[in-house]
Amino acid sequence: MLLGRQGAGKGTQAARLAEVFGIQHLSTGKIFRDSADARVPAGLAAKEYMDRGELVPDDVVVAVVEERFANPVEVEHGFILDGFPRTLRQAHELDRILGHHALDVVVNLEVPVEVVVERMLARGRDDDTEEVIRRRLDLYEEETLPLIDFYRRRGLLVTVDGLGTEEEVEARLLAAIDSRFDPVPVDAR
Repeated sequence: MLLGRQGAGKGTQAARLAEVFGIQHLSTGKIFRDSADARVPAGLAAKEYMDRGELVPDDVVVAVVEERFANPVEVEHGFILDGFPRTLRQAHELDRILGHHALDVVVNLEVPVEVVVERMLARGRDDDTEEVIRRRLDLYEEETLPLIDFYRRRGLLVTVDGLGTEEEVEARLLAAIDSRFDPVPVDAR
């Protein structure tokens, strides 16, 4: 699982890691945006919250994630979570959903606030106004930051510096993951 402020590069790095390891990248933000684009009611409802810079309610997010995990093809060979959980309640729901398939590692991608604001404004999404971005970052501090301590207490947390090129950050992520497990074969990179 990747934790970090919005704009820290979680989506980019999750996609890169998913390719390296040959596993699924499950991004709740992308799932909601795709659902909204397809005019699916839950996706449209989620988009309203995201457009206001608010977190999508736990019950909606949990239902979407649980539905994805119900499909073995999505998760049977491993997965990277990006954007979930965002609250302690969601973390407990994730434990329930995963059952005996516990998380292996949780990486906190650390990037300073002003850098993520700059990055998010530069990507030019409709819902990325400075006011909405600041609201999301405030919510991150209130709702998501406690997950860092939650996963640290479980011995799962590794913090990685998210500044630098995509390649530099990816190398630091792989080194952090390697330090927790058997090394990744060189040819898999």
